[in-house]
Amino acid sequence: MPRSDRTADKHRRIQAEQDRADAAKPKEEKPQAKGAAQAGARAQPQELPAQHIEKPGLEAELALKPRFHAPDYEGSNKLRHMAAIVTGGDSGIGRAVAVLYAREGADVAIVYLSEDEDAEETKRWVEAEGRRCLLIRGDVKDAAFCKQAVEQTVQAFGKLDILVNNAAFQEHADSLDQLSDERFDETLRTNVYGYFHMARAALPYLKQGSSIINTGSVVGLEGSPKLLDYSTTKGAIHAFTKSLAANLIDKGIRVNAVAPGPVWTPLNPADKPADKVQKFGQDTDMKRAAQPEELSPAYVFLAAPSCAGYITGIVLPVTGSIGAI
Repeated sequence: MPRSDRTADKHRRIQAEQDRADAAKPKEEKPQAKGAAQAGARAQPQELPAQHIEKPGLEAELALKPRFHAPDYEGSNKLRHMAAIVTGGDSGIGRAVAVLYAREGADVAIVYLSEDEDAEETKRWVEAEGRRCLLIRGDVKDAAFCKQAVEQTVQAFGKLDILVNNAAFQEHADSLDQLSDERFDETLRTNVYGYFHMARAALPYLKQGSSIINTGSVVGLEGSPKLLDYSTTKGAIHAFTKSLAANLIDKGIRVNAVAPGPVWTPLNPADKPADKVQKFGQDTDMKRAAQPEELSPAYVFLAAPSCAGYITGIVLPVTGSIGAI
């Protein structure tokens, strides 16, 4: 069995253990719906379905399809003739970023764990934007795989200009004693080691004007009582971003991070129980979860030398709330 399939099986086993613990708890009453803030190009969904899906989480299975296409976003060749890798690019934020990168003129390699159906759909959207798309299946915990993924991308596109580290593992825990060594290790190795492995593999091919963009999280800024291990890794990613930015600034390679708040992607329905999913994002100041298309322009901004050539070492919060940092 390929390593990526073994990892997906491990994720489902961790999920099943937590599902059993959740089922033993009394259900909470659903709060009254509140009006959500709408400040973007089009109104976004306020209500989410009460849905729980199996890990690693297929976007194709979601009852409410995440919005990633950003029909009001017009490309202007900000990333023309560039080549990018997006890990976790098969769905969610990664898919939205891949589509906008293609719209801005970049070829895109999608690194994903095992969600073939989602990855093929992302490829269709990237190619519909007139750019090339490479699908690379594997586990970012494996340093050798990360090196191979970068080499495949360079062989296919002739270069590498942008690395987006976005792949992640998340499973909630109500208390510290629910957090096994295995689960902590899986979260740390996916979310931190995976970013480290990909950055190290990409570095020999990056040059002046290139950039690395890491996906952090609001929970890495504020903490989360139910995401002890995940929050720990996101805080580490923020520190890794700033440290690597300082390390590479003399080479003209910029390193930044985006810290999303709650976003409607397969990650959360594959984590939380259905009743919690239905309330996801309602505790933000905007009283709703974001859609992936509301995050992806931030990744374009940070990748484009014409926009962010004087920006490195920042963690950009896109959280739907005031005062995230």
